[in-house]
Amino acid sequence: MQADRWILAAGLLLAATPLATGVAEPLPAPTPAERAAAFPDVSGTDLHAHMVHDPFTTMLLAEQFEWQGRSGDDALQWDALAWAGKSMHRLWLRTEGERPSGAAGEMQNELFYGRPIAAWWDVLAGVRHDAGPGAGRAYAAVGVQGLAPQWFHVEATAYLGEGGQIGAQAKVDYDWQLTRRVVLTARLEGQAWSEDDPRAGIGSGLGEFSTGLRLRYEFVPEFAPYVGVEWQGLFGDTADLARDAGEERRETSLVAGLRFWF
Repeated sequence: MQADRWILAAGLLLAATPLATGVAEPLPAPTPAERAAAFPDVSGTDLHAHMVHDPFTTMLLAEQFEWQGRSGDDALQWDALAWAGKSMHRLWLRTEGERPSGAAGEMQNELFYGRPIAAWWDVLAGVRHDAGPGAGRAYAAVGVQGLAPQWFHVEATAYLGEGGQIGAQAKVDYDWQLTRRVVLTARLEGQAWSEDDPRAGIGSGLGEFSTGLRLRYEFVPEFAPYVGVEWQGLFGDTADLARDAGEERRETSLVAGLRFWF
């Protein structure tokens, strides 16, 4: 009986508390000092110091810097880009080319102004200059670059030459992350032109198409040696011009190189 009375008394005490009834005790009102600390007066204050900063940044990426072993002359080949600017306005430099052993090389340089048009996509406008056998050639250029669905990296550019020649070039890259450090990259690249340009070895229609696989090992993300294989083919009038010049129209190369950025 004594134990029952203690249990009944404890139950009555709990029932009388606000926690048991679901009624919370009112919180004390904030003091003027607490209100001022939570909501300071910012009138007349320069708010730029409190906004997100958009810094000026730069980057250089050598996607391919490699030796290519071929049935004919071996060659040094490169494909790189650099940019400088802020998030909404940037200057882009793209360069690619090759220098065969014992022969004159060729180079394609492009300078663009670019700005984003959507998430992961930039529109570019600028100029292109080709150097190589014969006189140099210049083009006006406009294009887009970015990440398509499923993380395909795409570059598509249209060109207008000095004599009204129109061209188009496209590149598509895709990376398979095989392990934390091992990455396999596939690339497709092609170009087409509206008119023949025998000085540059360019014919009208689909002129050149290449595809390749490169397997790299990332000691760190900024430094990755690789090996791979690449196939290149010339078609249409471009293939005819290459045949007349005694050049190969189909070629398979073993490659070894270095991908780096900073």
